[in-house]
Amino acid sequence: MVGPSFFSVTICKCKNLTIVWQLILTHSLILHDKSIKMTRKGFSSLGIFLLTSISLLPMFILYRLADLLYVLVYHVFGYRRAVVRGNLKLSFPEKSDAEINVIEKKYYKFLASLVVEIVKMKSISEKELKKRVKFKNADLVNAYLQNNESVLFCSAHFGNYEWVCMGIGLEFSAGDHYPIYKPLSNPVFDNWFLQMRSRFGNRMVSMRQTLRTIQTTKNTTSMFTFGSDQAPSNGESNYWTTFLNQETSIQLGIEKIAKKSNRPVFYLKINYLKRGYYEVDCVPICLNPAETAEFEITLLQTRFLEEMIKEAPAYWLWSHRRWKHKPPAAKVKEVYTEA
Repeated sequence: MVGPSFFSVTICKCKNLTIVWQLILTHSLILHDKSIKMTRKGFSSLGIFLLTSISLLPMFILYRLADLLYVLVYHVFGYRRAVVRGNLKLSFPEKSDAEINVIEKKYYKFLASLVVEIVKMKSISEKELKKRVKFKNADLVNAYLQNNESVLFCSAHFGNYEWVCMGIGLEFSAGDHYPIYKPLSNPVFDNWFLQMRSRFGNRMVSMRQTLRTIQTTKNTTSMFTFGSDQAPSNGESNYWTTFLNQETSIQLGIEKIAKKSNRPVFYLKINYLKRGYYEVDCVPICLNPAETAEFEITLLQTRFLEEMIKEAPAYWLWSHRRWKHKPPAAKVKEVYTEA
């Protein structure tokens, strides 16, 4: 006859067996996860090796590769064509389909060139970069820097914003340059980009470290560069205005910092001259931020970028989902506009 102790032992063994299987399963999942991460890291490292090798090619060969890339991206794979076409139509409702099509094709040709230009950042020389990126009205900025006064730059995903950011470190030697950037989700590629962007003296600052870095450098002469067209996260979209015919959430970071520190604000107006050549006009948009009204600086930079895009629409980053966030219903009638 089987006694209670038999069942107790049996149940205990079953529980122990279950625990063992759970441990085995957990260990297997951990090993599987590590294997996937190592595989991804391996492919990322291989990709970086190939891109670094490609960057050593001269520009005229890279632009031939860009011509091929355009055909693949636009005609073969149709990369985000629906996003680009939708953004253009909503931004320029007055333009015909034929006009939109011309801008769209011109944009994809530029995008292909931009890709190889960014890859070239890994090996481009100081002399080559200075030849291809020229600054205009730099004396207006230097007047502040040489007086040991810090400045703020507004920029956007327009033209080759990456080359321009690298060029600041070469053009202005009287102060340290701190570009604000958003880290990539892939740590291997993020580190690669960080190394490229820092080649000519730039001190890259993660978005989350902006305030801390400004505080720690407040006693030194510095330049901070902000991307004025970066979309806030949905929870941070507390300021809305009309931008390119659409209700758009705008980051308030540069205005808050400018008003608190009273640093002059310059917009880096990037002019596309020809393939691989850019002119950067340092335009003062606010020299006394502490005296401005609420949202005034934000509106100034937004309207400036809007006009810049209207002048040369093919050179803004239209494949970005800039309008993925919509204003809350309660704020639709409260969208901020100029007084």
